[in-house]
Amino acid sequence: QVQLVESGGGLVQAGGSLRLSCAASGRTFSGYAMGWFRQAPGKEREFVASINWSGGRTPYADSVKGRFTISRDNAENTVYLQMNSLKPEDTAVYSCAASSGFLFYRWDEADYWGLGTQVTVSS
Repeated sequence: QVQLVESGGGLVQAGGSLRLSCAASGRTFSGYAMGWFRQAPGKEREFVASINWSGGRTPYADSVKGRFTISRDNAENTVYLQMNSLKPEDTAVYSCAASSGFLFYRWDEADYWGLGTQVTVSS
C-alpha cells in the first residue's frame, strides 16, 4: 500500500505561484511513477504532469507546459508541482497519484491516489 497526502494548495492571485507537495508513505516510493491531476467544478479530471522514477521523463499537459514543473525527491518520498504564472482557469482540486508503470497520463492508470488539495486563482 502507498498512502499519498497532498499539501500546499490555497488562494493566490492571477500571475502568482504555488508549490504543491505530495508525501508518500508505505511501499518504496522510488519504484513508482508519480503524477498530478486536477478537477475543476463541473469538469472531468484532467492530466497535469507525470514523472518517472528517476525524474528523467516529465510530460506535461499543453495547458500547463512552460508554467508548471514536476519534480521528485526520492530520499524524502515526495513529489512536487511548482506552479508559476497561475491563471483563473487553473482553479481546481489537485491530486497526486502513483503508478507502477513507467509513466502514466490517465487517472485510471494509477495504483494509488491522494485526496487532493484545493487551488484557487483569483482574477
